[in-house]
Amino acid sequence: MTALARKPAPAPYVFAQSPCGGLEMEVMGAALRMRASGALFDLAHQALIVADLHFEKGSAYGMRGQFLPPYDTRDTLDRLEAEVTALEPKVVIFLGDSFHDGRAEDRLSPDDAARLVALAQGRTLIWLVGNHDADGPRRLPGQVVDTMALGPLNLRHEPEPGEQPGELSGHLHPCARVSSGRGTVRRRCFATDGTRMILPAFGAYAGGLNLKDAAFAGLFGRPPLAGALGRDRVHAVGWRSLTGD
Repeated sequence: MTALARKPAPAPYVFAQSPCGGLEMEVMGAALRMRASGALFDLAHQALIVADLHFEKGSAYGMRGQFLPPYDTRDTLDRLEAEVTALEPKVVIFLGDSFHDGRAEDRLSPDDAARLVALAQGRTLIWLVGNHDADGPRRLPGQVVDTMALGPLNLRHEPEPGEQPGELSGHLHPCARVSSGRGTVRRRCFATDGTRMILPAFGAYAGGLNLKDAAFAGLFGRPPLAGALGRDRVHAVGWRSLTGD
């Protein structure tokens, strides 16, 4: 009787912890640093990439009678400015759903709008459109695009179905859930199989979806690695260590 041939085990993921606490990994040859803030840094292009900021989500809920403290935009901008100060990027790329709805830009306070304008000083801003902000910003500086290429990478808001080598996207707000004898921890996370990556939501009120949810099925060629966001570092978490909700 001939023994059945076993499929070779996939090669382990190759990553490195950077001194700043980030997790560095290549996606289709592009050197990327996952930051504990939830931002991604493309080292070759000095590009800071963030997804799903959902500016003015708090005010949108308030207009519907659901009270949320209206400070989410301010908090999100604080963290974004901190990343720009730390990294001094040449370009900042927003991967869509930067605004929670089509009127969110109109609800920005003058101070918050001025802070976004200031971000463009000395660098380029590129706004990819998403399902929440299909027209992009109208009065803020920068380019508005549907998709874009960055070296070997293809940037878009919503991940395309099936395996998409080189794709960077947002939209799904991935989260990693890990359980142990001491309890359960749930954190926003990057998700990657080394050929594509889905970024966590950067916005203060954006929420998240468990990486084991059916919405992620079929997007990765092998079980993805989760880059879970800690207080000051990104933790590499393997698929077998993740649990469903």
